[in-house]
Amino acid sequence: MKIASEQANPLATRDGLHGAARPLAMAALAIGVGLAALDTAIVNTALPGIAASLGATPAASVWIISVYQLAMIATMLPFAALGEIVGYRKVSIAGLLLFTGASLACAAAWSLPSLVVARLLQGLGASAVMGVNTALLRAIYPARLMGRGMGANAMIVATGFAIGPTAASLILSLSSWPWLFAVNVPLGLLGLLLALRYLPATALARHRFDAVTALLNALAFGLLVLAMGEGAHRAPAAVIALELAASAGFFLLLLRRQRGHPAPMLPIDLFRRPLFALSVVTAVCTFAAQGLAFVSLPFYLEHVLGRSPVETGFLITPWAVMVGLMAPIAGRLSDRYPPGLLGGAGLLVLAGGLLSLLSMGPAPSSLSICWRMAVCGLGFGFFQAPNLKAIMSSAPPERSGGASGIVATARLVGQAGGAALVALCFTVAGSGGTSWALGLGAASAALASIASFARLVVQKR
Repeated sequence: MKIASEQANPLATRDGLHGAARPLAMAALAIGVGLAALDTAIVNTALPGIAASLGATPAASVWIISVYQLAMIATMLPFAALGEIVGYRKVSIAGLLLFTGASLACAAAWSLPSLVVARLLQGLGASAVMGVNTALLRAIYPARLMGRGMGANAMIVATGFAIGPTAASLILSLSSWPWLFAVNVPLGLLGLLLALRYLPATALARHRFDAVTALLNALAFGLLVLAMGEGAHRAPAAVIALELAASAGFFLLLLRRQRGHPAPMLPIDLFRRPLFALSVVTAVCTFAAQGLAFVSLPFYLEHVLGRSPVETGFLITPWAVMVGLMAPIAGRLSDRYPPGLLGGAGLLVLAGGLLSLLSMGPAPSSLSICWRMAVCGLGFGFFQAPNLKAIMSSAPPERSGGASGIVATARLVGQAGGAALVALCFTVAGSGGTSWALGLGAASAALASIASFARLVVQKR
């Protein structure tokens, strides 16, 4: 390994960054990661209004979310692999620059297709930022404080989700939906200034970036997510089967090409570690539950209960606020207690919270909705930071890039699967689709809890 020499920036060591460099580097990460989370939350909340403005159906408008996730899933692992070679700092900065420019393009979109294309570019930028985010955290914090760092990261993401619904409500009450994306531009520029100065340089791998492997990875994951979306929209079975077969073929070619590589782009070798594999399964199921709830609830609150977009934003906010409050607590606890125990208990609470939302009467009060959202956030908050720590600590330090890519990919596979299932629920059940989605979300959270508790058995062995 060789060390990158960027004299203007702090250099990461085994003890992480010191002094003022650590909080300023975290501020740079917070803006990049927070914007990606904020944008997802804003779009989820405002999706019914955007769909109406552009003349799109609820099922079709889900592509505004799905294409963003598709772009991220297709390129997350290649960006993480690129970060190992050219430096996580450079990839993060380039991603934030693209995300900021694409946000401006989203604000200028005039139709559903133009917005979808801009969201695709925005997803590529977010992918670069998120793909190396956890690896940069490992460079910023020493091992003894890793749980605290993961808790801070989870709080940042949760803060983005917490601000998102409220920000969307306030912006929509004062202006039109393009301003939802325009607000990213000044924040993105501030993040770029901080990132250029304070994100740390890290060790660089000696192997070269394999563009063919990156293309195979993008095609494999992209076609998989596309097939999920097509299935949700009840496309012809032959088309879906063809996309799934092509995805499987590209996965086989990808595995064959990277065989014997010391740091494979799709790090299958890390899944031989039971703790790593179970932590990833836990993440996929949990984020699928979150996606099912966050995409479907705005339609339920506005179309079924007749709430305004402003009210919808405030009613969803307690979920994310509780995640933000509990994430740093769970992060500190994960330095003392097993992540499997913390995550499993939290996910049982999440499943119960989703079932409580499903059991609401035909005209629930705002208080009735808010406390149920808070219960869901409480459970989710106890999962995220411990699970991040479990994934990263179960991978060797020199494989931080691959592990970081898997962290983000697992999250997005779950969210994309959740969004696709919401579209399917609306297509099949119409206005009753939200109930179906919340029921599937509770089931996903329960499966995640089982996977999390299973880690306790693995650790004993």
